[in-house]
Amino acid sequence: MKQQTKLELAVGVFVFAGLVALGLLALKIGSGSLVHGDTYTVTAEFANTGSLNPGSNVVIAGVPVGRVVAVRLDGKRYRAIVELRLPKDVRLPLDTIASIRTAGLIGDKYVGLAPGGDPDLIATDGQGKITEHEDDVDIASLISRFAFGSVQKPDSPDKK
Repeated sequence: MKQQTKLELAVGVFVFAGLVALGLLALKIGSGSLVHGDTYTVTAEFANTGSLNPGSNVVIAGVPVGRVVAVRLDGKRYRAIVELRLPKDVRLPLDTIASIRTAGLIGDKYVGLAPGGDPDLIATDGQGKITEHEDDVDIASLISRFAFGSVQKPDSPDKK
């Protein structure tokens, strides 16, 4: 009987250790730190982020390079501040443009980065900011305005 209890205890400890290791691996993969190693955080400011959420991709030239860490509101200026986590080997010029894109017509939102040509680079010390941005276009509201006729046409010279 005592031998059976020791075996059950050993199996229980082994299963528990395996579950803890699996949980840690899932956290590392989810944050991208397992794939990219050392990372740094930069912020970008937008007037409208649409439905961009933490965990969304950050993409350069169609290649996922990072993740959105947080989306929060600047209470003084009423602008959305988006925190992006990028690998240290992805260095961005100061004139990089951040834009919110949609994968497909009604797909998930992601942040697209278009690096510029400035020789100076954004800081990797956690204080870096992307100052150039392009806000999200709300396709659903554009379609509904078009469908219900509230899109204004310019006056033609013939109607005057």
